[in-house]
Amino acid sequence: MTNSTKSKQNDGPTVDTRRMARGLTYIVLAAVAAYLLYILIAAPIRVSVYDVRLGPIVSETMGTGTLEARVKATISPKISGRLAQVFVDQGDRVKTGQVLVNLDNDELHQQVEIATSSIAVAKAALDRLSADKHRAIAVLAQANFEFNRTDKLYEKDTAASVELARANEALSIAQAELARAEAAIVEGQNELITQQKTHAYHQARLAETQIVAPFDGLIVRRHRDPGDVVVPGSPIISLISTEELWITAWVDETEMMSLRPSQVARVIFRSHPEHDYPGIVSRLGREADRQTREFVVDVRLLELPQNWAVGQRAEVFIETARKDDVLVLPASWLKQHDGNFGVYVEKQGRAVWRPLTIGLRNRDSVEVLSGLKPGETVVFPVNPKTQIRDGRKVEHVQ
Repeated sequence: MTNSTKSKQNDGPTVDTRRMARGLTYIVLAAVAAYLLYILIAAPIRVSVYDVRLGPIVSETMGTGTLEARVKATISPKISGRLAQVFVDQGDRVKTGQVLVNLDNDELHQQVEIATSSIAVAKAALDRLSADKHRAIAVLAQANFEFNRTDKLYEKDTAASVELARANEALSIAQAELARAEAAIVEGQNELITQQKTHAYHQARLAETQIVAPFDGLIVRRHRDPGDVVVPGSPIISLISTEELWITAWVDETEMMSLRPSQVARVIFRSHPEHDYPGIVSRLGREADRQTREFVVDVRLLELPQNWAVGQRAEVFIETARKDDVLVLPASWLKQHDGNFGVYVEKQGRAVWRPLTIGLRNRDSVEVLSGLKPGETVVFPVNPKTQIRDGRKVEHVQ
C-alpha cells in the first residue's frame, strides 16, 4: 500500500467527525433560538393586574422649599458694649418684654448719676436767679417810687434837678437789673432743660443695655456668649414667632394660573417622608426668578412634626382640582407609544393595547376620560425591563 493511500484512509474519519460536530452545533443553536423565540414571543409574560374602578382623584401642583417663620427678628444691640449676661439659649421660648441680654452698664450708671447731679445744680441756680429777679423787682419798685416823688417835688420847685436826675438814673439801673435777672432766668431754664435732656439721653442708653423680647417666640440660634464685645447691628440671638410657620416653596411659573390663596396643600418633610402635614396657601409671590422661571408660594402649616428646624427642606403639594367617582389608574402603569398614552388590557389571556384620553393627574394616579370601562383588567409586567407587546400571552402573579 502506498503512502498516499494510507493518508486518504486516515483523513476519512476526521472529516466525518468534524461534520458531525458541526451538525450538533447547528442543532443546539437551533434549539436555543427556538427557546429564545418561545420566550420572546410565545411564552406568557408574568404580569401584575389592576381592576379599573371608580374613585376620587386630586390634581396637585408640586413645589420645593424651606420651612420659614413669617415673623422673625435678629436681636442686636443699639449701642456698643460688652455682654454681661445672656439669659436664654436656642430652643428656649420667651414672652414679650422678657429680658434676654444685659450689657455691662457700670459706666452708664455713673453718667446717669452725674446727669442727675447736674440737674440738681441747674435747679439750684435757677432758684437763685429767681430770687435775684424778685430782688430786682423790689429795687425797681422802690426806684420808681423815688422817681415819681422826686418828679412831683421838682414840679413844685421843692427838689433840685440834680435830685431828679439821680432818681431817674436809679430807675434806669433798676430796670436794667430786672432785665438782666430775667435774661439770667431764661439762661438758667435753658441750662436746666439741657441737663434734663442729657439725663434722659443717658437714661435711654442705660435702658438700652437691657435687651428684651419684642414678641412671644422661640430662640432658634444664639450667636454670642457673655464676655463678647458687640456693636450696633451685630447679631446676638435669632428669634422667631411660632404663631405662623410656612413653607416658602418655589413653583414653576406655568402653574401660576391654577394657584390662589386658601387652597389646601400637604407638606412632606424630607426628614419625615412617610407622613403628610396639612397646610394652606397663604400668599403668592409677585416676582419670578429670571433664571429658573419659578415663583414663590408661601404655604402655612397647620401641623408640625415633633422635631423641626427653620430652613429644613420640604416638598409642597397644592390641591388645584378634585373629582369624585371617576375612573382612576395608577400613574406608573401608564405607557406612551408613538406620542399616545395608553395601557395594556387583558383579553382572553392576552395583552391588548388600549389608547387612553387622560384628565387630571397627580404623582400617584391619573384620571381616565376615555378608553377604559369599570371592571376591565389592566396588566403590567412584573419585571419592568420586560417588553410587552400587543397580543402577547400574560400570566397573573398572585
